[in-house]
Amino acid sequence: MNAPLPPVSDTLRAALGDLLDGLPPRRAAQAVERLIASYRGSTPTDAPILRDRADTVAYAAYRMPATFEAVRSALTRFAAAVPGWTPGGHVDVGGGTGAATWAAAATWPGARPVTVLDWAEPALALGREIAAAHPDLRDVRWRRSRISAALTLESTDLATVSYVLNELSAPDRATLVDAVASAARAVVIVEPGTPDGYARVIEARDRLVAAGFHVAAPCPHSAACPIAPGTDWCHFSARVSRSSLHRQVKGGSLAYEDEKFSYVAATRLPAAPAPARVVRRPQIRKGQVLLDLCEPDERLDRRTVTKRHGDLYKAARDAAWGDAWPPPGQDTPPS
Repeated sequence: MNAPLPPVSDTLRAALGDLLDGLPPRRAAQAVERLIASYRGSTPTDAPILRDRADTVAYAAYRMPATFEAVRSALTRFAAAVPGWTPGGHVDVGGGTGAATWAAAATWPGARPVTVLDWAEPALALGREIAAAHPDLRDVRWRRSRISAALTLESTDLATVSYVLNELSAPDRATLVDAVASAARAVVIVEPGTPDGYARVIEARDRLVAAGFHVAAPCPHSAACPIAPGTDWCHFSARVSRSSLHRQVKGGSLAYEDEKFSYVAATRLPAAPAPARVVRRPQIRKGQVLLDLCEPDERLDRRTVTKRHGDLYKAARDAAWGDAWPPPGQDTPPS
């Protein structure tokens, strides 16, 4: 009997750690600082930001774990809405070193045809190298392609677009969303959990719904988002173990950080969205839990769950930001 494989996140972290062995820590930190400044600059970019192997190794080691955790969180919630379904193929648009392909492999184990498209050849080369550590990713196709209006996509079950829309002009964003909607049966888009990132996700969500998709997550419905523009934004959090490079660049001592992200997962497949979604970190107080929920009737609501609710109270104490509510098999009492 074969020994069980280590968790995907551990395999990825080990592969990234091996890459950093040959790169001086100071150089890696300087490359990350410069690249972060580039990514936070004006949009769209007119040249690949990852210029060479040193850039790519440093940025992959710094950002890949966070991107992996954010995309895995989004894919896990999508998978809960389409139980029993496994994608037969996956196209990762703007996938760089392949964090989303690792996330898909963690969500649906097993080999499948996968294509990663990106403009930066150093990122694709490094992604291929890292993927050799995962048995389900050794046959991934790494294809150089500019992510623009000229992009053509092959038909696939699943398309992911993670941390890409910020690098595109508004017309190119629209064209890309339309392209993945035409090519895929399921589309998952992840952006930073900022007001601007959320705005780009909502823009993409509206285009996907207009193309005939149904929202599977995080929303419990496919109608308009109930958040009034400019008043708030919908985002979630994924915990990421920090490497020594993270601590060096950020000057922090904590062993973890929380990656904030916004996302939409939409599909043409039959899907069962969450009855409601926890959209803020639950507030646990003496004898009660306050849950901020996005409800299926297109509104935001705060529900108070107390000890008198019995098992539901226990579930509320265990609920996490981003979870479906109520848990399977439990009914929630009227407001």
